[in-house]
Amino acid sequence: QAAARGGSTGVVRLLLDKGADANAQGGQYGTALQAAAWRGIKEIVQLLLDKGADVNAEGGEYGTALQAAALKGETEIVRLLVDN
Repeated sequence: QAAARGGSTGVVRLLLDKGADANAQGGQYGTALQAAAWRGIKEIVQLLLDKGADVNAEGGEYGTALQAAALKGETEIVRLLVDN
């Protein structure tokens, strides 16, 4: 989550390539997808979706990634999540 929230695309990619669980839960945001959606980081949202992140996973303060993006007004991320 920290890498996703911080916009560290290379670190997120490396972790996923080394077997990190794209749906791991914990912390304030629930999942890395929720953290990236909340921050509006499209490249990481797409990367996580491509690696099997569950768009409907719930957890953290913001419910789902879609709820987090909508709450923050991230319309481009909302569209991306709805399309997946």
